[in-house]
Amino acid sequence: MTFQDLNLNTPLYNALDDLGFTTPTPIQEESFSVVASGKDVVGIAQTGTGKTLAYMLPILRNLKFSKQDNPRVLVLVPTRELVVQVVSEIEKFSKYINNRVLGVYGGTNINTQKQAVAQGQDIIVATPGRLYDLAVSRVLQLKSIQKLVIDEVDVMLDLGFRHQLLNIFDILPPRRQNIMYSATMTKDVDDLITDFFKNPTKIAIAVSGTPLENIKQQRFDVPNFYTKVNLLEHLLRDKDNFSRVLIFVAYKKMADRLFDKLEELFPSETCVIHSNKTQNYRLRSIEQFREGENRLLVATDVMARGLDIEDVSHVINFDTPDYPENYMHRIGRTGRAEQEGHTILFSTETEQEGLERIEELMQMNIETLQIPEDVTISTELIEEERPQIRERNNPTKRRDEDAPGPAFHEKKEKNQKENLGGSYKFKIAAKYKKPKTRGDKNYNRRNKK
Repeated sequence: MTFQDLNLNTPLYNALDDLGFTTPTPIQEESFSVVASGKDVVGIAQTGTGKTLAYMLPILRNLKFSKQDNPRVLVLVPTRELVVQVVSEIEKFSKYINNRVLGVYGGTNINTQKQAVAQGQDIIVATPGRLYDLAVSRVLQLKSIQKLVIDEVDVMLDLGFRHQLLNIFDILPPRRQNIMYSATMTKDVDDLITDFFKNPTKIAIAVSGTPLENIKQQRFDVPNFYTKVNLLEHLLRDKDNFSRVLIFVAYKKMADRLFDKLEELFPSETCVIHSNKTQNYRLRSIEQFREGENRLLVATDVMARGLDIEDVSHVINFDTPDYPENYMHRIGRTGRAEQEGHTILFSTETEQEGLERIEELMQMNIETLQIPEDVTISTELIEEERPQIRERNNPTKRRDEDAPGPAFHEKKEKNQKENLGGSYKFKIAAKYKKPKTRGDKNYNRRNKK
């Protein structure tokens, strides 16, 4: 099947021709007629298979021109970077269509976004938190929403957006089409479907957690952080093969630590992104990596959420993620659009449980490689890897019987005042001979006589 076999209109065909798209992916082919019918839809497909185009093509096909100010389509995504990407994709598809698209997210001036909303929009792409802030301020009216799209819903729930999603559902019109896409199906996602979707049509292109067949996966057993750095340096010396590398770490402190090491080894070739960086810094890092100015990008899982960067040669998991779904999202950054991809996983002894969960989800064993002989095995440990020393006889540590008591106590007698009600002010007035009315300077003088 080609896009010509779908019931599209001329403006969309022209936009697809400009982009060079000819053949829809399986999720795009299966989704078109179902989404276009107006039924609730739940789509499960591996990351990197074109889910954004799968739901936007039928929506844009049926979105008629309107001058009304309130938006008719709402797309919720988990991260700011994904908002920017989805807006960019919609604008490409809408090149020959007269519609208005706006992305809103936190970390930027909300007043600027309020002004943009007030000018009138057809499609809003948003993170849940900022969308709810705009809706509560009454600047953004959601009464005209006809289609709600929740993209990367499993990630959204992992990031703690469940309550914000429930609040948004409460203020949306009850008669709407719900469209949800995800790479993995978790219990939280299933509960959300049961509570809010009406007999949804499920489109499953692959079993939840199935990796793309065009991604080659390999792994190393590595003892500690500094050995990981030595192994990573050894691999990255091959610049022809490792031409554009995305390196995932577990947390922000580790991202900054690894960035400093790589900047010493490969000056001006590395950039970093995590949630403590400003929005402009994050967007600039992505753009520099996408344009090839930087060969290496160190990132936390904030980058694993649906971002589409072409020609990522390798994804290296410097740390093994605790949740196997995060691994699926990470490796989906390579091998996109049916290209060949390559991922490498580093695992220490303490990360073996995470590795087992990943292999259980994928129902396969990742190929294990031996560390090359010329890679130095370090014995130095970082703070998180050092064993915790428990001091049995430390005099500064209290025993249980020496622990402080409860944080409340009886008041002292002088502080146990009685609430005397209205009579209290009369007793005070009699005691201190205060004037009854303001300005009566002779009151005390008369009473003394």
